[in-house]
Amino acid sequence: MHNIKKLLIALLACTLIIGVAPDVQAQNKKTAKTTKTTKKGGKKGTKGAKTAKPAAAPKPAEPQVVELPYNSTDCLFAIPLQLDKPFGPTTAPDGSGRIMEVVADKAHPNLFEREHNSVWYKVTIPYNGELVIDIMQADVWDDYDFLVYKNTGVYFSNQVMLNKVSPVAVNLSSVDSAALSAAARKAAEQKPKPAGGKKQDEKAAEEPVFEAQPALMPTIGMNPEAKDKMLTKKQTGGFIKSIPVRMGEEYYIVLDNCAPNGKGHTINVSVHVNAYEPLVLFYDKKGKRYVDVDLMILEKGGQGGERPIVRNEHYKGGRVKFVPGFSYTLYAKREGYFSVFREFNARDLMMRDTLMLYQMERTERGSSFQIKDIYFEDGEATLIEGYDSVLMDYVAMFRNHPDVTFLVKGYVQSYGVDAEADMLLSLDRAKTVKEYFIKNGIDADRITTAGMTKNEIKRAAAAALDKNGGFSGIKVELIITGKKSDQ
Repeated sequence: MHNIKKLLIALLACTLIIGVAPDVQAQNKKTAKTTKTTKKGGKKGTKGAKTAKPAAAPKPAEPQVVELPYNSTDCLFAIPLQLDKPFGPTTAPDGSGRIMEVVADKAHPNLFEREHNSVWYKVTIPYNGELVIDIMQADVWDDYDFLVYKNTGVYFSNQVMLNKVSPVAVNLSSVDSAALSAAARKAAEQKPKPAGGKKQDEKAAEEPVFEAQPALMPTIGMNPEAKDKMLTKKQTGGFIKSIPVRMGEEYYIVLDNCAPNGKGHTINVSVHVNAYEPLVLFYDKKGKRYVDVDLMILEKGGQGGERPIVRNEHYKGGRVKFVPGFSYTLYAKREGYFSVFREFNARDLMMRDTLMLYQMERTERGSSFQIKDIYFEDGEATLIEGYDSVLMDYVAMFRNHPDVTFLVKGYVQSYGVDAEADMLLSLDRAKTVKEYFIKNGIDADRITTAGMTKNEIKRAAAAALDKNGGFSGIKVELIITGKKSDQ
């Protein structure tokens, strides 16, 4: 009986170590702390009203596994990577391909002794900086190594195979199994206990809290903070120091897993440079929620002309890198909302906050846009030159939605002395704005006009004469009246 008890304890210990091992990487992930706020529920003044529970955050969708092309094991068919866009999680690399390009010899000992389970990637550098590579292993027990080559031009793959070109970066470090086992045991001992029944903060919030998805933590790679310029087979470690790269250069990365029956990975390549990386979000003010959009951001100014840095049909928000010296075009759309179109230079963004928040305006009937930043000649319906450019944003907005019809309503600042004259002036100002839209490509049959009514003039005059009141700053209001397809 005593021996059986010993055997059971040993089996339990083995199960604990093996079961926790795959979670070592997850234990190292940093989760951003976010304060959640909720609105108080129940009717005002109702005794014993219950507090509404905060809505549960939607669970992030499981990442789709990327099938590695069968020929990506060879340099000639290297997978092109988009800068700053993670590729993966992938299926496991399998085999060395048709050609064994990388084989170590006496003259070149710091290479793979041979390719085991490899995959080739390539990336074109859009601007000067330092090359950064992040590789996230699906299984910490895999033994991934990588080499980085600079493309030397014609017959590059042959030169690699004949060892006539040397890698510019080498990471051949071995897996430290003892350290992984110790980390697994420590993780099991320090596993946090479930939180108790503490009450959550009930402070009301005008806008919901945006929770960014936690980034995957790389297990091996290359970054500017690393000290080692190269890691050989006799060393253990994960990261080597970044190398300087220049605009227009092309680099190849060959990633090899020495472990048999391994798993896949995720790879992200970027160029480290002093850049502006704001959080880009899209917000529905009426619905008081962030919305996902079909987003495209183009970078202009590099050797290749326009380069898409974001192309995502279901963009939910995140940080985007804008590099000084480059211009950008942002275009976002979503069914039921007006599209957002912006052109800007990264140099201008450096002076702003770390958040780029775009309001998503609904195209539904009754939605309105109050315009304050245009000016008319005093007592006239003539737009003052130089102050009408703000209307071009609305011209672009309606141009992208040719089915939407709208009303232009004019306003005046009135003391009610001559209500009839003020009503006519407000209508004339609306007609002036309509002509502006027509002149800039908006069909006339989409636009109706209106001025202030006599009652509105009286209310505006009363508000202006009140000691705590004043004139409204609204010059023109655009009100959605429907869609041409509904008429």
